[in-house]
Amino acid sequence: MKKKLFQNYEYEFDKNEAKVLSSFAKQAVKQMETDDRLVREVKIFNSVLQKLDNYHDKIKFTKEEKTKLSFQLNENIKHLQGKVDNAWFLTKWFYKNMLNQYSSIQSTLNN
Repeated sequence: MKKKLFQNYEYEFDKNEAKVLSSFAKQAVKQMETDDRLVREVKIFNSVLQKLDNYHDKIKFTKEEKTKLSFQLNENIKHLQGKVDNAWFLTKWFYKNMLNQYSSIQSTLNN
């Protein structure tokens, strides 16, 4: 199988996905900004936030932004899946909605 020489990192999100992705990036920045070793990741997520704030039709990420965002979403999906498996009905319903939103965004990033 041949590898693509160039990959397009331009994505279209609906309003809801952009809002969820924006709150996800804000949460990631808040968690990482206290650690001095994660300065590079904080800059990447701040760049993602700026692009999401200026969102119109399409968002063009860099390869690094897409990779970090995709990795963090995968980790969150794994964590939420564990929560869904061990939760009671009402909390399972809440986590399942979040899991579906993150999975939708992840599938958009992977296509």
